Amino acid sequence: MSPETRRCVCPGSYDPITNGHVDIIERASELFDEVYVAVVNQSVRKNRTLFGIEERLEFINRATAHLGNVRAEPFDVLVVEYARRVGAKAIVKGLRAISDFEYEMEMNQLNRREAPDIDTLYLMTSPQYSFLSSSGVKELATFGGHVEDLVPEGVAVRLQEELARQRTR
Repeated sequence: MSPETRRCVCPGSYDPITNGHVDIIERASELFDEVYVAVVNQSVRKNRTLFGIEERLEFINRATAHLGNVRAEPFDVLVVEYARRVGAKAIVKGLRAISDFEYEMEMNQLNRREAPDIDTLYLMTSPQYSFLSSSGVKELATFGGHVEDLVPEGVAVRLQEELARQRTR
């Protein structure tokens, strides 16, 4: 093993962070010396975020406070460029289903084209989170469903507050 610090990036919009995200981050923190949770401010493939970047970073920091080797940061460049900036040689992503694989394979090929020195590692989502997505949590919460057991502490309350605020606009 090289004495070099092993760093990875776990990129995403985290709008909001779910327990499935936390599971992947925790598992990555066992495999790497340093984990950078890279939070994209505005995603190209998704709509406008419900929560601002600062609040999403706060949710992540609270949910991962027990992990001494994890830090959350915003990013607004190609993920491989961000990985180079922080000295990471790997991007870690969670996979839930075949549909995730198809999208992630495409992204991996584009990333490898830009940065052949940075690998992407996929962790299969733990079974209890295989159905879980931020968009699904937001939809469930929009229609009054219970999401307290799907997101870290405090996120469900803020989700309900923000959705109520959005409805009154």
